[in-house]
Amino acid sequence: MKKVSFTQMKDGTREDYEFLVAEEIGHTKHTADRLLKAMTELDESLSGYQVTRLGHCVQSATRAWRDGADIDWVVSALLHDIGDIYAPYNHDEYAAAILKPFVREQCTWCVQTHGDFQMVYYGHHLDGFDRNKRERHRGHQYFDDCAAFCERWDQASFDPDYDDLPLEFFAPMVREVFDRNPYDKDVIRPGAREPLVNAASAAERDKA
Repeated sequence: MKKVSFTQMKDGTREDYEFLVAEEIGHTKHTADRLLKAMTELDESLSGYQVTRLGHCVQSATRAWRDGADIDWVVSALLHDIGDIYAPYNHDEYAAAILKPFVREQCTWCVQTHGDFQMVYYGHHLDGFDRNKRERHRGHQYFDDCAAFCERWDQASFDPDYDDLPLEFFAPMVREVFDRNPYDKDVIRPGAREPLVNAASAAERDKA
C-alpha cells in the first residue's frame, strides 16, 4: 500500500489505519533533524539584536551546559525561541508544545511561561507592557526555576563576544531527547525539580 483507500476518514479500513500508523511512526524518527534544520532558519528571523536568533539560542544552551544543567534543561534552552519564526505572538507556548512530550514538566513550564518572566527586563520601557507580568505565576512550584532560567540563560544571551558552542555540539542531545518515548512518566516526572546549576557537572565539563 502506498496510499490509503479513503477520501473521508470515516470510510477508512483497519488496513488503512495500520498503514498510516506505521508511516507516522517512521516520520517521527526524523523529528530531531527537522527541528535542527528549523533552528538554522532562526538566522533569518527577528533582527535588530547584536546576535541572530540562532546565536541567542545556542548561547542560551551554552550557558546552560556550562552551568552543569542536565540534558532536559540544555535542550529546552536551545529550543526555547524556536517559535519566533512560526508563532511570533505566542512563541513560548509553541516551543513548549514541541518539548512537552519529551522533557521534564519543570522545563516545559519554564519554556511556556518565559515570555511573561522576561518582561521584567524591558516592560517598563514600553507603553502597554506589564513589567510584572510574571507575578501572575507567583506561588507556582516552578516560579523560581523560570526566574533563574531567564536571568542566567535567556536575558543574558545577546552577547556577540560570548564563546558559544555551535549548534552541531547540541545536535546529539536533541536527537537523544526526541528519540524518547513520548509522555514517558519517567521523563515527564510531574512536580520533580532538577537544579539549573550543578557545580560538579559544570566542573567536569570544564575539564572536557
